[in-house]
Amino acid sequence: PRHSPSAMAAPAAAASSGSLPKLATFAGEPVAKPAMDAIPERARSLATKTYRPVFWHDDMLFLIDQRALPTDFELTSCNTVAMVGECINLMVVRGAPAIGAAGAYGLVIGARKALSDGGDLAAVVAAAKAAKVELDAARPTAVNLEWATARMAAIAEALAGIDGMTADRLTSTLLTEAHELCDLDVRTNMAMSRFGADLVPEGANMLHHCNTGALATIDFGTALGVIYECHAQGKGVHVWVDETRPRLQGARLTAWELMRAGVPMHLIADGASGGLMRAGKVDVVVFGADRVAANGDTANKIGTYTMCCAARENGVPAYAVVPTSTIDLTVPTGEGIPIEERSGDEVRCIKGAQVAPEDCPVFNPAFDVTPAKMITGIITEMGVCYPPFAVSLRKAKEAAEEAIKAEWDAKLAAVRAGSA
Repeated sequence: PRHSPSAMAAPAAAASSGSLPKLATFAGEPVAKPAMDAIPERARSLATKTYRPVFWHDDMLFLIDQRALPTDFELTSCNTVAMVGECINLMVVRGAPAIGAAGAYGLVIGARKALSDGGDLAAVVAAAKAAKVELDAARPTAVNLEWATARMAAIAEALAGIDGMTADRLTSTLLTEAHELCDLDVRTNMAMSRFGADLVPEGANMLHHCNTGALATIDFGTALGVIYECHAQGKGVHVWVDETRPRLQGARLTAWELMRAGVPMHLIADGASGGLMRAGKVDVVVFGADRVAANGDTANKIGTYTMCCAARENGVPAYAVVPTSTIDLTVPTGEGIPIEERSGDEVRCIKGAQVAPEDCPVFNPAFDVTPAKMITGIITEMGVCYPPFAVSLRKAKEAAEEAIKAEWDAKLAAVRAGSA
């Protein structure tokens, strides 16, 4: 018989699993949480009814410490480029769009430091470019980080070429553009969510891997955004949530988000998804990505390839949901996508508790690449791309970049006019 959410037991509450490692450059305890009514509108998440995972307040960057969830809800603040980079590397902030936003604010922090040190226009631009180099090295696979920092560095350089531009004005404009990048992410996610929801039948059982929701983006999410939209439309969907070893983003973060939103779901071990598909209990697979090659090969959280193999074997459609900023046309195929390898302790331990022999050798790639032939479609803010992906992805990417360029050209013209 097909799955009936109401006929199955509710998921058990997560148990506490001890203290978290602290960042070496941080002063110890998590920062005090600002009152919700004291923070700007753009700092509030509509999806989770709390803070956005990345927000600017009181001249400082705040991040939800995602290592702490679901047992603790903590914020971390950053006021140096090195702190932002460390937060990205240690996955205090994670999810390709979210780390892109953090990177954008990291450039602002670098520029503001140069300004406070008495630097002139050239020094501020140089500081922004140096911040880009430092931040891009924090995590190599997610192209959104590189995309966001490149956009911010290009803006700094363009502003510096305007007659009458000052270091102070340039730095202020960079902060405004970082805010706009976050607002763009929300608009992008909402558009993808609508396109994706159109593909999901009523009463569908959906399988989701890792975390792609409001915690991984600025708000709503990519693949999880599609699920939120289906739920909002009353489609009666149910979600199978892969736990997503080794860092358990599905168990810790996606389950937390969906339960807050009241979306019917059940947490499953990663190895359970194939059996569910074979039994006919999965109708649609949705996942995000950290980089998509020009031919449609897609790098996402480790385990995505295995999931998509099972989906293809069982005739289940599998959709990647990605903003066009995740599409990297400079990489022809997935063979050219760098795959981050992380500490073996992430596999040997779970939140500090040892689960394997201390000296056990570990291979721990953070991502794998799913060949384009395994993917039914790639949902973007410009619409759904279908094979041949080499054609459809390029068309979507170029259309999105043209729209962004036209918007920035108009802003630049206004700045020039104001400086005349």
